[in-house]
Amino acid sequence: MNGWLLSGVEEDVVSWSNTIDVISRELFIRCLHLLPRQDYGAIASLNRDFNMVVRNGDIYRLRRNNGVAEHWLYLSCGNNPPEWDAYDPTTGRWIHVPKMPPAQSRFWEPIAVGTELLVFGAHGRVALRYSILTNSWTGLVDADAMNTPRYRFGSASVGEKAYFAGGANDSSRNNILSSAEMYDSETHTWTPLPSMHRARIGCSAAFMDGKFYVIGGLTSSGGVLTCGEEYDLNLRSWRVIDNMSLGLNQIFLEDPPLLAVVNNELYAADYRENNDLKQYDKLDNKWITRGKLPVQSRHKSGSHMSFRACGGRLIVIGHLNNSTDEEVVELHSWTPDGQLPVWNLLATRPYRGDRILCAVMSC
Repeated sequence: MNGWLLSGVEEDVVSWSNTIDVISRELFIRCLHLLPRQDYGAIASLNRDFNMVVRNGDIYRLRRNNGVAEHWLYLSCGNNPPEWDAYDPTTGRWIHVPKMPPAQSRFWEPIAVGTELLVFGAHGRVALRYSILTNSWTGLVDADAMNTPRYRFGSASVGEKAYFAGGANDSSRNNILSSAEMYDSETHTWTPLPSMHRARIGCSAAFMDGKFYVIGGLTSSGGVLTCGEEYDLNLRSWRVIDNMSLGLNQIFLEDPPLLAVVNNELYAADYRENNDLKQYDKLDNKWITRGKLPVQSRHKSGSHMSFRACGGRLIVIGHLNNSTDEEVVELHSWTPDGQLPVWNLLATRPYRGDRILCAVMSC
């Protein structure tokens, strides 16, 4: 989240003002990027100049260029339109995000990129953008919408850019896509990418080793694709990896592989059968069971669980195993260390039984 909801107390503002008196503006701004994001409200209230540094995104660009980032979860549990909260796992603090504007669409697919949260509706024809710079939502109009509307696609972000591939652009699922594109959150522009070798819907995606991976999904006839595809950003080409999703038990469109990359290692939540945590063996192209997940998905559906990388942690959100409480989900984290996972309970949230939407913003 951003400083617009986290205003500092008066003593902080006075302290910052005294600090500016003794150091130069340039040095002060360089110091700002090392401070927690929760302090930016007090900083922005100092004067118009510092307000602009925060609001125009300069401070976040400086953080990105210097490898400084905080990883916050943006979470919605069950409403339509979704009601979002931001969660800082380092401090355990929740911050409410302004309500989304009304839209005649169900929202399915969120992704955080740069300082934005994008949420896509059914068939990819409705999309909303939340900016932490303005603490407000706007619609993605024709000028800055996807080149090819799509839903049930695979997506992943790195820095200020997000990559999208596959999906379908109509409810009949007859027009399943192999196309891909890249979104630049700094310029709000979409750039077509070369198409994948296979058209697929209900796939998942991840960024690993500097490459974009699309895994799993279904064909137009409903067959499950066990292959994955790797997109090399430098070569601008795709490579098929046979059997990359073999063993992740995807059966239905609503059950895409749940993937997350931590420290360039790919993990999956295999929630359909044994509720296993799996890790991808890059050398042997196979999945290894690392342990159990701390929560489960209701009805064995991927929409009732979330599985995300949050900095150096894996975050799993779902219902407590063997619990009869349908109204609460738990957030658990684990920092991969080469040992069996030991999960840490971070928080609980009310659940209204529809779906869990989650994205991680790193800035």
